[in-house]
Amino acid sequence: MTGGGDAPGLNGVIRAVTTKCVEDYGYEVVGLKRGWKSLLDPEPDTVMPLGVDDVRYILQEGGTILGSSRTNPYKNEGDAEKVVGQMEDFGVDALVAIGGDDTLGVAKRLHDDFGVQVVGCPKTIDNDLSATDTTFGYDTAVSIATDAIDKLRTTARSHERVVVVEVMGRHAGWITWGAGLASAANVTLIPEVEPDLDEITRIFEERAAKGEKWGLVAVSEGVTFSEDFVTQSGEKDEFGHVRLGGVAEGLAGEIEERTGIETRHVVLGHLQRGGTPTAFDRILSTRYGLRAAEAVKSGEWGKMVALRGNDIVTVDLSEATDETKTVPGDLYQDLRTFFG
Repeated sequence: MTGGGDAPGLNGVIRAVTTKCVEDYGYEVVGLKRGWKSLLDPEPDTVMPLGVDDVRYILQEGGTILGSSRTNPYKNEGDAEKVVGQMEDFGVDALVAIGGDDTLGVAKRLHDDFGVQVVGCPKTIDNDLSATDTTFGYDTAVSIATDAIDKLRTTARSHERVVVVEVMGRHAGWITWGAGLASAANVTLIPEVEPDLDEITRIFEERAAKGEKWGLVAVSEGVTFSEDFVTQSGEKDEFGHVRLGGVAEGLAGEIEERTGIETRHVVLGHLQRGGTPTAFDRILSTRYGLRAAEAVKSGEWGKMVALRGNDIVTVDLSEATDETKTVPGDLYQDLRTFFG
């Protein structure tokens, strides 16, 4: 089952789990379509039989052949019990839950509350899951954001504009940090560090004084200039998350007003999580899937597969979900060396 936002590499995990379980262990494998919704509100096509031939060529495809949702089985009383009952009705003995903090948080609670035999696999382009060095999808997202900023540099220079690029990242600025560093953005702003508008103004005024009346700012969508997120609306999803968006537009207006330099904004949005996964993410997702299948075989319930150095290990789901992994201060200080 895949839950939450899609990420490049999901199909790699599905392929590896299916192939290992069928070929090496003789298990029957099915995909549950549309995340936790599959067990809370099943549809006629919810259960998707998976064989080796069904997954042989999906490694290079983005998204997930199983679909996804942001359904929370713990939002309403009695729903968690319904999920457990539906697993029994479907004849599911073990579940590999592929997802981020929300999906794996539900998996942990189902294991703790009902003894559900579940193995977690970390998925998030934000790279903000604790207990693992890297999540698949992150490398692809950084590569896409870097390529976009590289392209925007040519138009920024040609028209003597500052371009503010909004990058995904609610509480953790890993994608923005990576893309800002890799693309040599003039300023990179992440949620972990409060932005200094006076410093940003000084940087672009000094550039203009040298004849460079242009520049690029990479900013995480979760950056705040007060205590509140910049949001598109006040609506929340089933896990209580508001829909972010608008920080780049506000920052662009502020820079133009302060410096007099024409400033535009670009929101990369879902481009960052779509398309073909990089070779790194194809390899990592495959290794995760193989280890998840081994964890099912050995009964490592309530565990999550994780990358530690060069090794794929298993850790408690609680270790993965108890705390958000954020960008350390020293890494951001390294990045600040290149501001200007």
